[in-house]
Amino acid sequence: MGIDNFIETAMKSVLKNPIVLVLRDINFSSILKQSNFIKRDVGVPPYMVILQFLYMFLINKKISSFMKYSNDSFKKDVYYRLLKNSKYNWRKLLLLTSVNLINKLSSLQKPTDTKVFIIDDTVEIKRGKYIEGSCKNLWSNKDKRVVKGLNIVSLNYSDTHTDMMLDFSMNYNKNQIIDSIDNKYHHRSNAYKRRIEGRNGKNIQAINMLKRALSSGIYADYLLVDSWYAKPNFIKEVRDNGLDTIARVAKSNRIWQFSGKYKTLEALYNHEKQNKTSKLGNYNSIKYSYVSTITTHKTLGRVKIVFIRTKENLIPIFSTNIHLSDLEIINTYKKRWNIEQGYKDLREYFQFGKEENRIYESLIARITLSFLAYNLTSYINRINNEPQTLGNLFKDLECQLETLAISMELFLKILENLLQTTEIVKRNKDLELIINVLRIHTKKQLGFMCES
Repeated sequence: MGIDNFIETAMKSVLKNPIVLVLRDINFSSILKQSNFIKRDVGVPPYMVILQFLYMFLINKKISSFMKYSNDSFKKDVYYRLLKNSKYNWRKLLLLTSVNLINKLSSLQKPTDTKVFIIDDTVEIKRGKYIEGSCKNLWSNKDKRVVKGLNIVSLNYSDTHTDMMLDFSMNYNKNQIIDSIDNKYHHRSNAYKRRIEGRNGKNIQAINMLKRALSSGIYADYLLVDSWYAKPNFIKEVRDNGLDTIARVAKSNRIWQFSGKYKTLEALYNHEKQNKTSKLGNYNSIKYSYVSTITTHKTLGRVKIVFIRTKENLIPIFSTNIHLSDLEIINTYKKRWNIEQGYKDLREYFQFGKEENRIYESLIARITLSFLAYNLTSYINRINNEPQTLGNLFKDLECQLETLAISMELFLKILENLLQTTEIVKRNKDLELIINVLRIHTKKQLGFMCES
């Protein structure tokens, strides 16, 4: 065994990059090839550029800052060429990576863990004049006002302990600032398909994302949605795909009418509130009392409704699985609020919503990379023996990566200074070789060298 083999063996046992280890474990280079990431498009292996993007998110650096931070970074045009390339299938990259990570978690999941899909949308403010996909007059629940920006519909997965982002789509309204359908793209290209799907309604986008997730092999017990998506035809299509739905019901008599004596939600509630109710718990310091009824909808058949009475208003929660108890319905629906925390973590740690791009493909790429970094961090958090909050884990990963990079660089500089001492060189002729081998294997272990 040569000296370089001895050094590589010793370094592998000490120098470990958690991000690189996970990517190797799920065969990320193969996923890139399946998603049409080809080396010639950016001049260097896409694996390398995407890995450096993940480092940027984890150490919370922009491209310009990362170039100063790392001696192994590429020039800006390399990153920009990867972001705006219209041939890359970013959706497939995110979905295949999520499938592999979820499969790795299957051994940690308990039979009693409820697995759910969550569909939600969020509005991210964009102030630029010519941002493709940006619209005016979007209502932001986060800011409680009408804003200009991007409306992003996302599909998420939760198994009670781990949340992951599976897919997303842009949605346009009538006040789109720039027509994002550009005739220069071929109608079969990934870029054209992503642009044209934004014209569909949010319910259609949600169904399409759900079908892609199911066809990829991801299993869930329920689909959780808010009142916007809770339409009878939508829920029927979800049921046709083999999933039960738990949703908050909109208080609209034009959408929801039931058969029997009490045909509206208000009539059902007025009837049920006369019965004795039970207080089953607290959430966010609000006491809930529950009453439930099983009724029949002309489109869906028998369904169960749980009314949550608060001090301010009445919240009806709807389930197509009538065998669930009141408490099971509300505890399952609470998982939908996990995605709200997920969006907060994405904005705080993974630069979600801070994309400084006008090109549609670049926005898709940056959002995908933010979601991918979030998924990897969630996975690492789950496989740790002592899971932390995502924020604490993020800080730990940031410190680990910086410590690995800085400590090895300082060690190499010390050896270089020793190399200048003539006496030491005479006693050890292999010192220069050792330095070169260490430098090569340091980059390889940290992920800055790749054979693909």
